[in-house]
Order: sequence, then C-alpha cells, then structure tokens
Amino acid sequence: MKGISENMYCSDCGKKVKDGADICFNCGKEIPRGINKYITAENLPEEYKPISMWGYFGYQILFAIPIIGWIILIVYAIGGAPNINVRNFARSYFCFYIIAATLLLIVYLS
Repeated sequence: MKGISENMYCSDCGKKVKDGADICFNCGKEIPRGINKYITAENLPEEYKPISMWGYFGYQILFAIPIIGWIILIVYAIGGAPNINVRNFARSYFCFYIIAATLLLIVYLS
C-alpha cells in the first residue's frame, strides 16, 4: 500500500516522503534510488528529531521565566537552538509575546 510511511524522510529537508516517490514534495530534491534512499527514524539527524510533549511543556515553562527565560527565548528564536523544532517553537512563542504585548499596549492606551 502506497502512502506516507511513518519512518521515511527526505535526506535534504528531513520531511516525510511518500513510499516510492522520485522527488520530495516539500523541497523538490530528487530522491536517489538505492540503499540510502531515505532517512529512517533510526538515522534521523539530531537537528530534526521531534520534541516530546514533555519537551514542549518544559520549554514553555523555561520561556515563561521573567528576564532569564526571555533571554533564552530570544537566543533560541534567532538560531541558538541545535534542533529546528525547538527553534520553531521558540519563534512561535516569541510571536505570541509580541501579540500579547501589543494587545496589552492597546488596552492600556484606550
């Protein structure tokens, strides 16, 4: 049965690819035929490893700490995190802070 496999990833961008695909539909890179066609869950690069639910929870608590957590949040958001998923979570959390601060400013000035 063809479809998206649970453990097959593009070797260039790390996104899941369909079984038997000739190109990655995310980045467009050609997927070579052969023994090293896919990155599996076992050999997924560290920078693409998913974050667990407890990982997200821990980062959320860390980023909520005044001053120190905010500094860590900014460092992770601009690329200081070795994992792309942590970096993207930090960026989304940073955007949340910007939106919240903007709304508080609007309410305060009204």
